[in-house]
Amino acid sequence: MSDCLIVHDTERKPLYQIVIEESFSQLKPRLLELGTSSIKLCIVTDSNVAGLYGEEIREILTGCSARTEMFVFPAGEENKNLNTVRELYEFLIRHHFDRTDMLVALGGGVTGDLCGFAAATYLRGISFVQIPTTLLSQVDSSIGGKTGVDFDAYKNMVGAFHMPRLVYTNLATLQTLDQDQFSSGMGEIIKHGLIKNQEYYRWLCRNASAIEARDLKVCREMIWESNRIKRDVVENDPKELGERALLNFGHTLGHAIEKLKDFTMLHGHCVAIGCLAACRISALRGMISVREVEELSRVLQIFHLPAKTEGLDPEEIIQATKHDKKMEQGLIKFILLSEIGNAYVDRTVTEEEMRQGLEAVSL
Repeated sequence: MSDCLIVHDTERKPLYQIVIEESFSQLKPRLLELGTSSIKLCIVTDSNVAGLYGEEIREILTGCSARTEMFVFPAGEENKNLNTVRELYEFLIRHHFDRTDMLVALGGGVTGDLCGFAAATYLRGISFVQIPTTLLSQVDSSIGGKTGVDFDAYKNMVGAFHMPRLVYTNLATLQTLDQDQFSSGMGEIIKHGLIKNQEYYRWLCRNASAIEARDLKVCREMIWESNRIKRDVVENDPKELGERALLNFGHTLGHAIEKLKDFTMLHGHCVAIGCLAACRISALRGMISVREVEELSRVLQIFHLPAKTEGLDPEEIIQATKHDKKMEQGLIKFILLSEIGNAYVDRTVTEEEMRQGLEAVSL
């Protein structure tokens, strides 16, 4: 049985559905509801996911479209760039895709971001569908319409807001993730609890064993709640002009670490370290307790997330934050906690506070 969340626009009109299933059995009817029977579909996926699910999805899509093509690019964050987008543009032009046709992002966050950006810009915008296959993409990047690619060493510096027509999550894909990929998703999930729902954060701790065992019943409940949290934030602030910035908790320092590590660390791992450092700053300001910071460190380790980073100079991390896209008029837009489950935007975090926050996560 499907779980379904509807994402609305600012006038409360339905934009798209987030469908949570345990197979791909309902993908065909969901696509037919979007009117795909008479149009061309292009699966966009990377070389890893193509080997796992490419032919299965191609067969499903062939049964609900006029024609189905598949564009495969080399796996890896280093390929989420304008060169790959250019190759995708050429592929779509050669195969005569027009504005009525649709792209299908099959894979993790790299694929979803890249495919969504191509959809937003090809012929001034065509439709696309998200089929996220990693935990991180299922709870984060597939929802909300933020698309983009990296520019040189700057993450997601080129992008656009472009909402998908459908997000279809197959929980069974979690079984093919390695431990690092699964834990990377948990970094964003823990963040959701920290910024919006203290009880959810506590629930994650209580259900850690079942989550780590990838019990799909428990994972379904977890993913649904994370999707609900992100859906609600995105509906209130689709263009990140206010509340949506709260989703960047842990990202200011996390993105800097990710960049300085040359993207060799997974995104969710960097976010986890950034969350812990931001909690340390929140504690220094007296808003949460030192005990709660120590508790978060233990929770990260339970879910196989790093609580420390090594080989980086804190001063380099601080300088790298100044090149982040979240800078506004020369000020860093930092997200802090007033308490566990409540976050707010702060523009007064000093370099000394960041330095002290990084002390908690540096080896």
